Amino acid sequence: MTDVNASAPAADARAELALKRLPELQALAAERGITGAAKLRKGELVDILADNQDGTAAQNGAPAPAADGAAPAAEPSDAAPAAEAAAAEAPAEAPAAKAAPARRGSRRASASSAEAASLAAELAPKASTEPVRATGGHVAAAELGGELEKLLPEKTYGSAEKNGARRASSKSAAAKQPADAATADETKPATASGEKESGATESADNGDSGSSNRGRGRGRNRSGGNRQGGDNASDGGDSNEGGKRGQQGGQNDQSNQGGAQADGEGRGRGRYRDRKRGRGGQNDIDEPEISDDDVLIPVAGILDVLDNYAFVRTTGYLPGPNDVYVSLGQVKKYNLRKGDAVVGAIRQPREGDQQGGRQKYNAIVKIDSINGLTVDSAGDRVEFGKLTPIYPNERLRLETAPEKLSTRIIDLIAPIGKGQRGLIVAPPKAGKTLILQAIAKAIAVNNPEVHIMVVLVDERPEEVTDMQRSVKGEVIASTFDRPAEDHTTVAELAIERAKRLVELGNDVVVLLDSITRLGRAYNLAAPASGRILSGGVDASALYPPKRFFGAARNIEGGGSLTILATALVETGSKMDEVIFEEFKGTGNMELRLSRQLADKRIFPAVDIYASSTRREEELLSAEEVKITWRLRRALAGLELQQQLEVVLGKLKETQSNTEFLVQIQKSLPNGTNGHKE
Repeated sequence: MTDVNASAPAADARAELALKRLPELQALAAERGITGAAKLRKGELVDILADNQDGTAAQNGAPAPAADGAAPAAEPSDAAPAAEAAAAEAPAEAPAAKAAPARRGSRRASASSAEAASLAAELAPKASTEPVRATGGHVAAAELGGELEKLLPEKTYGSAEKNGARRASSKSAAAKQPADAATADETKPATASGEKESGATESADNGDSGSSNRGRGRGRNRSGGNRQGGDNASDGGDSNEGGKRGQQGGQNDQSNQGGAQADGEGRGRGRYRDRKRGRGGQNDIDEPEISDDDVLIPVAGILDVLDNYAFVRTTGYLPGPNDVYVSLGQVKKYNLRKGDAVVGAIRQPREGDQQGGRQKYNAIVKIDSINGLTVDSAGDRVEFGKLTPIYPNERLRLETAPEKLSTRIIDLIAPIGKGQRGLIVAPPKAGKTLILQAIAKAIAVNNPEVHIMVVLVDERPEEVTDMQRSVKGEVIASTFDRPAEDHTTVAELAIERAKRLVELGNDVVVLLDSITRLGRAYNLAAPASGRILSGGVDASALYPPKRFFGAARNIEGGGSLTILATALVETGSKMDEVIFEEFKGTGNMELRLSRQLADKRIFPAVDIYASSTRREEELLSAEEVKITWRLRRALAGLELQQQLEVVLGKLKETQSNTEFLVQIQKSLPNGTNGHKE
């Protein structure tokens, strides 16, 4: 900008000034030494600049003050760099203010002038060779601004590389403030003294000492006392943004230089706290650290994996206050699955630690074993769904004592094998609970290697207590006074626990009472699909019980999961009939109890003709198959009550099923057999 406006008429000068933007007018006012321009409106600023046209021309044409100001700058003394920096600071605001509208207006111009002041100290030797031009006016300011603009992109690009090119080039100029902090600290004494002299000179020239601080930038203290704070972040409108960018830049520098550990700490706050970026070979799993002074408390329980986290149920299969939190990262690291028996340790809370809010549950810090295996060997397990199912080929004998007629008659008409999927169809008060207890006791006596799990859903509390005291196995119960969500939670976690045991090659027997009530619970707890079957049963509520019942299978190569579930019939409820019809053809063994026999108090009330097992020839010997088929043909012509009375009479006369079959073979002629090999 030259003195062209000075020779033009006043009207043309005013019109030319009106076409300029407010930041350009403020920069022009700063060049002409007009104070308080940052607080004026555009119209007022145009009037002042137009009126001050003659004064600006006189100032540009008078070299005497410039020569006086340059004389101390040319002297080789200690105050020379400071005086030059202070003298060059006023014209250096012009190029900085021109670049300011692209970012933030007049406030950004003040922050840019602070950067120019710190860089002017580096250019002091160049400016000292031409003292007249450094203090003369617009030409020296333009040259100095050009040199500053050449240096600014270099520092900006260096800062952008350090930050990993995360920001755009327009924002990287503001992010370079931490990089220039060292330079500003080195030149702080000289700059502070130069600012004091400059402030005193401007106050004397303008006659208003209070307007100097106001005119040099909004909220930026020029006295030198707050210079250090001004270098880090401006005290005005830019303090918030500058402080945030400076802090973020420091975090980026620390994360890039400190490797994977510093990167993980840097992402703990700020905009990277929710991003899963594993840089520098760092895993996404945050393993808790155990110090020497920590006291570890051993814990054990069944793992329940939810959507984004998991819990070790330490008090059973239902949620409790003493459950232990397991992160999803630990679940992935150790290949944990729902239903695993986890043994580990938690950190004992120290004195003064208050657990509340998000710290309601203790977090597991160490895992010692999974299902009795080491952590390394537990990761090599085969998934349950990839195991090959086959028909049951190994028999579970239920015959124990001669007086236990219920188990002896089941062995004859509906034998059970390892991996059987059996359905006990029973009306109310037919003795199904006693049948389950007898089966559980017989398996515990004859096959002690089998893991027995009794799952009671929506049952009476006294039955739960009786089952716990009479069965040598694991009793998992959710009584009828609990919500439906507890019924489904118990059933799902129990079947997952059974699957984990089968994956290890164990034989598991699950006795469920009853699958009808489990279907009712899913009908209440599951979200409605909109497709309602007869009886008010939601179509989607029948799939989870089917998945439970369908998990029973005999595994090729070892291991089996046997499920015997009870189904309620003749209850007068249409819903129970629909649920039973869905499970009617899914089992490979069916034991039907008769309400007619139960009303006559004939126990066990077993319907011999309606009870059978698929592929029973794989469980029985050839002679046993011949005799049992001959017995069925002989009983086919009798009524239900007569059938049971005949069989029970013969069983009471004999001490074992083998002796019973021998008597049947002798009493029935071969001609009635009809069985040919």
